[in-house]
Amino acid sequence: MKIQALPLIVASVCCLSVNSAMAAEAIHPAVMDKAEIASDIAQHPNVIIEKINNGPDGLDVISMISSDQRFAVGKFKATGPYRTEYTKPRGIDEYMHFLEGGITLTSSDGKVTEIKAGDSVTIPKEWTGIWETEGYTKIYIIYVPADYQN
Repeated sequence: MKIQALPLIVASVCCLSVNSAMAAEAIHPAVMDKAEIASDIAQHPNVIIEKINNGPDGLDVISMISSDQRFAVGKFKATGPYRTEYTKPRGIDEYMHFLEGGITLTSSDGKVTEIKAGDSVTIPKEWTGIWETEGYTKIYIIYVPADYQN
């Protein structure tokens, strides 16, 4: 997922006029039920399609983004193979649970970590290394710190 897309997504709180006074609309939990998790992400009405590093399409359905746009939860699918090398820290903390496919993470010290369907991984913002995949679908939780620079 391109992190620069996060600022483009605005979570708004609508206000209702009640007896000439403004009252905030109720905020509800964001639920991803079993059916949505198992569903084809490409068929979701709110899917965002973007290119991953000039490679395959990335399909993203954002379940929730915080009002300060620093915290996001969603489902993402990489439709094909790609490789990304992070020579500078990624700058974001990310938890991922893989539903299909997987990734190979090679840390800057050469340690290789294989993540497959059913596995979860957390990558700290300081991580550097190589991210490789043939494609995957994941549930993600991302935190973007205030000092993040892409």
